[in-house]
Amino acid sequence: MESVDFRSGSLDATEAFLSSAYTPMRIGGSVSDAQVRVTRRAAGPLSVDRLAVNFDMGYDAGSLGRICLVSMHAGTLVDRTDGRETVYGPGETFLLAQPDLPYQGEVRSARYTIAMFDPALLDRMAAAGGAAGPGPVRLTGSRAVTEAGNKRLGAAIAYVRDAVLNDAASFPGALAVSTAAQHLAAVVLASLPHTVRTAPARVDTRDADSGTLRRAVSFIEDNAHRDIALADIATAVRVTPRALQYAFRRHAGTTPLGFLRRVRLERAHADLAAADPHAGVTVTQIAAHWGFAHPGRFAALYRSVYGRAPSLALKGVGAERR
Repeated sequence: MESVDFRSGSLDATEAFLSSAYTPMRIGGSVSDAQVRVTRRAAGPLSVDRLAVNFDMGYDAGSLGRICLVSMHAGTLVDRTDGRETVYGPGETFLLAQPDLPYQGEVRSARYTIAMFDPALLDRMAAAGGAAGPGPVRLTGSRAVTEAGNKRLGAAIAYVRDAVLNDAASFPGALAVSTAAQHLAAVVLASLPHTVRTAPARVDTRDADSGTLRRAVSFIEDNAHRDIALADIATAVRVTPRALQYAFRRHAGTTPLGFLRRVRLERAHADLAAADPHAGVTVTQIAAHWGFAHPGRFAALYRSVYGRAPSLALKGVGAERR
């Protein structure tokens, strides 16, 4: 995991750092004590930055090439891209700029979090949901459609920041990071306006047979340790995502991703049973290895399936092994 901690009172040094960390830009400010702090945690497809700017800092920046979400905690951010002026304040989470376009504005004595990921992840998640559109997914607005969507988006960024990319010592592993990135992209699609439309609900039931289920189950079991999504499973067994979902609902009473989560939980259970806690192995490490970044949620899921806390399985308490 990449960890960066930048702190400076120099506009020149801050401009150089921001240009390196984000995109080439020019900044400006009129105070003598221009303090800026940026802490970055990044891994795989995700980066999360915490920023504190104690003065009014203007910026004129090039395109980012990434989806860039901002969650405001204090102060304000004024977007002046294309001559318009939009003001964002505490409690708001929004898209800073289109990934392929320059942007301008001003940060006014603010504290905020920035989360960024590759735009291609939106395409992947849209395809996983069986959605369609005229080409790559494009976000068409900066604010969430509803207040509930705004809160959901802010919570998703906070989860990635605090539970997944908090610090190097608690880094959960690549699979947990990729799972969190998929979750964040899915929340973006559920919260912000975009060009995706829902595809017709027709399903080719000829593809949704028990053979499709068997091939999908085999693929999932062989690849549960990898970063795979619904679209990857469907491609591997040569059916549409909708046909795949129908096959699982009809023949297994679950969803493809629900089955993937079950397989990963079983692998985590086996690792817990085989691990030696005296060697320093922890429940959190094993859970994260199988894509479960949040220890509390993993413990609740584990308990609902195996009837006891995962810490007891790690310690070898009880003779039964389910």
